[in-house]
Amino acid sequence: MGAKTAHPGKSGMKLLCAAGGTGGHVLPALVVAQEFCRRDMERRVLFVGTARGAETRLVPQAGYPLDLLTVGALQGQGIGARLRTLLGLPAAFWKALRILKEFQPDVVLGVGGYAAGPVMLAAIWKGIPVAVLEPNAVPGLANRWVGPYVARAFVAFEEALRFFRPGKGRVTGIPIRPEFFSIPIKTHQAPFTVLVFGGSQGARTLNRAVVEALPFLAQRKVDLMILLQAGQKEYDAVRDACSKTDARVEVFAYAEQMSELFGKADLVVCRAGANTIAELSAAGRASILVPYPTAADQHQLRNAEAMERVGAARLIVDKEFSGERFAKEVWELLHDAGELRSMEKAARAAAHADATERIVEEIERLGEKNRA
Repeated sequence: MGAKTAHPGKSGMKLLCAAGGTGGHVLPALVVAQEFCRRDMERRVLFVGTARGAETRLVPQAGYPLDLLTVGALQGQGIGARLRTLLGLPAAFWKALRILKEFQPDVVLGVGGYAAGPVMLAAIWKGIPVAVLEPNAVPGLANRWVGPYVARAFVAFEEALRFFRPGKGRVTGIPIRPEFFSIPIKTHQAPFTVLVFGGSQGARTLNRAVVEALPFLAQRKVDLMILLQAGQKEYDAVRDACSKTDARVEVFAYAEQMSELFGKADLVVCRAGANTIAELSAAGRASILVPYPTAADQHQLRNAEAMERVGAARLIVDKEFSGERFAKEVWELLHDAGELRSMEKAARAAAHADATERIVEEIERLGEKNRA
């Protein structure tokens, strides 16, 4: 794709993205990086992450350089693990300083993951403008720490604005791949298709509920196909269990082209990660959200509550998501086309089709100001 003619102050600009851990952190950063570079072929982007995150696979695949820090987690860990992380933070901070000195970015964008904290703190120390992309209704620990010092905060939910200085926050939504916005409106008629997934690793609660629900759905003679991303660990066991029934269930470990599966779905049943929420909104799909119960600061629960509040989803807490409950909710929704369409309309209204462009334009302004 050809590059646009850049303003002289924007040409050759350099962006450092601190993003890692899960695809929910890395994928939005990659979308921003692609748009940032598309506007000027002389621009450069460097990613910083850790050796154990999704960034080690996704960033090289996208063609960007990746530097690594050694840093662990603080939240959800035992005392020993937290102590090791705290003791290792000074070394991570000093390496982040070296990376910044060598790369000399005009702007640093923090998108979450273990490496984001030391990198953002080092950038603030050096006076480099820091922007954060906060996809959840409740910001992560690192973003809360740097909240008072960031030059710009891009958030997906209004609820997150209070964690940043007045005037610094922008409700932009999350940058996602454009193919999700191209998914057509679904005509709901039998046979129905229900897509169930729990992220790239799958979700035991969702897998178990699908297996348990099959007899209930069979009793009601619901004419449907279930597409279940079970994750690699449970794939064999779930596939074997589903093969013993007459139900139409397609089980797979992982799917690269999630937008194609969204396009087939009349209803989506999934966790409530921020990237998933953004994809549901872009695709205009009704959903049953089952938040991951031990997510840091209960951010998935807050995400799901926000979607339920606007009428785009139904929320079921993990401990209540049984096979019988799954079958009941699916049966009710698939036989109420009016409710499905209302939920789809609400989901689509929550989408931010211009998120990527708005974020990149703000990054350009920060970079120009830093160069002045």
